[in-house]
Amino acid sequence: MLSSHTLLLLALLAALCAVAAGWFRHTQNVKGSRGGRISGPKLAWLFYAVFLWFLVCPLVALDTAVPAEARGVLGAFAAFMWLRGIAELYLLYGVKRWRPPYGVAHDVACIALVLGGLFWGRARWRGELAPQDVWALAFLGLVLVSLVVEVAYAALFFHAVEGRTTGEDGIWFADEEQARFRRINRLTLALNVPLYAGLVGLLVASA
Repeated sequence: MLSSHTLLLLALLAALCAVAAGWFRHTQNVKGSRGGRISGPKLAWLFYAVFLWFLVCPLVALDTAVPAEARGVLGAFAAFMWLRGIAELYLLYGVKRWRPPYGVAHDVACIALVLGGLFWGRARWRGELAPQDVWALAFLGLVLVSLVVEVAYAALFFHAVEGRTTGEDGIWFADEEQARFRRINRLTLALNVPLYAGLVGLLVASA
């Protein structure tokens, strides 16, 4: 379903992201950068979300083997997510005024965008579906699930830190040592398994 060029590029980007994730953990946990320490499960989730939303989605949207209706939805979603990424980095590292409710609002808007796109292209999904249609719907379903999961994580984290995410001492990540993050880390670890399995399975099935 996906071209060999797309799959090769995704494999290379996954390797680069893994290296970046290792560097990021070192920066946060050893050097003590702004935002606090980050746990293993949360680092894995961050890597997953960045890879899926910012890299896989736009590349799938550019692959002509994917149904045009799905490509349109994924392209719009990827563009919207890249805008969020730029804004979030500015609010985090620039003015230091990032608050999880901003991300939740964006995630909900993304969910509405994807569902609206599916409704807009509903004629494609009626009747008998070709293999590429089933794959595209499954991939869009995974994107929706990941957004719902992110909303839950953001809400739990915001409650755990009691809103203290702004300023020089803002907390942005859940670490492995504090009891207040224990439930969040356990939930993240449990959900990382099916989320990773789903993405890897879809990419393998597309070969």
